[in-house]
Amino acid sequence: MNKSRKSATLYMVQAAIIAALYVAVNYAQEMILPTSSIGPVQFRVSEVLCTLAVFTPAAIPGLTVGCLLSNIVSVGVLPLDMVLGTMATLLAAVCAFYLRNIKVFTVPVLSLLMPVLFNAVIIGLELEIFYIEGGFTFAGFLLQGAFVALGEFGVCIVLGVPFYLMLRKLPMFKG
Repeated sequence: MNKSRKSATLYMVQAAIIAALYVAVNYAQEMILPTSSIGPVQFRVSEVLCTLAVFTPAAIPGLTVGCLLSNIVSVGVLPLDMVLGTMATLLAAVCAFYLRNIKVFTVPVLSLLMPVLFNAVIIGLELEIFYIEGGFTFAGFLLQGAFVALGEFGVCIVLGVPFYLMLRKLPMFKG
């Protein structure tokens, strides 16, 4: 097998494994704590895998497909959220990958904050526009976005920083 085919195969395998991990972690969480990964205040543990975008571009399609599949199989996720939630994950993963070399005390904090930012804005807007009665208000959007950001911050920073520090010590993630 030539080097470019081997590289393409590795990329696809990595993306598939990341997608499968995202779905498996989300499914396990929903089995243990139903609806904890959906809704205005969510703590989707599988979002910690967004940290992988710092290490490989294969995380971008992996996280995107994993999020889409998780949203499809999650009870209570509406079709609009399947599209917008997946879009938020895609944009966050792309930005996380491209910001990976900007570090604060050797940690790519800006990369790890991308899911917090994109989900707060996109899902916050979605909730305020489509699911909150009484019409759009900027204060309502800020409140919805803050709730979403709080859960994402817990996963992507509180869990994500130690996860990143652990992963970067593994031989497969060095270099």
